[in-house]
This record gives sequence, C-alpha cells and structure tokens, in this order.
Amino acid sequence: MLQRIQTLWLFLSTTVIFALFLFPYLQILNANGTARAIKVTGVYENIGGQIVQTSGFTALTIGTVILGILPFIVIFFYTDRKKQIKLCYLTIVLILGFSFWLAQSAKSIIGDMQLQFENYGIGVILPCFAVLFVILALRGIRNDEKLVRSADRLR
Repeated sequence: MLQRIQTLWLFLSTTVIFALFLFPYLQILNANGTARAIKVTGVYENIGGQIVQTSGFTALTIGTVILGILPFIVIFFYTDRKKQIKLCYLTIVLILGFSFWLAQSAKSIIGDMQLQFENYGIGVILPCFAVLFVILALRGIRNDEKLVRSADRLR
C-alpha cells in the first residue's frame, strides 16, 4: 500500500541521499589559504572569488544517483513485503559502504592533514539520516507484515 508510513520514510531516505549533491561533506583550507569544499561531485575551490570545480568524482556521482534511486524503487515492492525487507537491508549495507567510500575519497584528497570539528559539513551526517529512515521504514514494513499475518489467522 503506497499510503503507508514506510513510503514516507523511504522517500525521505531518497531525498536525504540526493541532498548530498547540495551540501559538502568536508570543508578545508589549503596551505595557501583558499577554501576547498568536497562534495560527491568533486572538489570545489574558491579561486579569484569564484567557486571552481578543480577535480570531479564521476564514479562517486554515479554511485550516489544509484544509491538515491534504490530506496525509491523499494517503495514500489509494496505487494511483496519480504522482498521489500531484503531490499531495505541491502540499502542499509550499501549506504554504509557508500559512507566508507566517501571517507576514503576525502582521505585521498586531504592526505595526512588533521581535521577539526568545523571541517565537517552537513554531508557527513546525511548518510546516517538515510540509514535511520530506512530502519524506520523497515519497522513499518514489519508492522504491516504482522497485521497481514494476524488477519490471515482470523480467516
């Protein structure tokens, strides 16, 4: 049923993952004093008062799009709740792997530089919210499954 609460949670998870395109997950200052922002699309620097993309992350961008579409696709498996649950677990694992990929790509950009709390952007916590929303969707799917089982017992 598309009007269930898990639809909202899965849609929010999709929205949060796509919000990674808007918000940087790391902001650092170079040795020469220019600001750099690392997003899933690439590294952006402030050069001459303009924001310029200095390097791009094509694979990371494609991975973000695929990962963002996955919770949205899970919504349409509402008739097969067992498959929906499996896909939710797969989504959680993929989001965690994606977070590791984000960390490794940032580590390759910054090298051995020490990061402070103010270096982290909003994009760092967005995958955590996506996992939380998928877990809440799983809870709703399980409640629906229990409801269907109890109705089947009454027949």
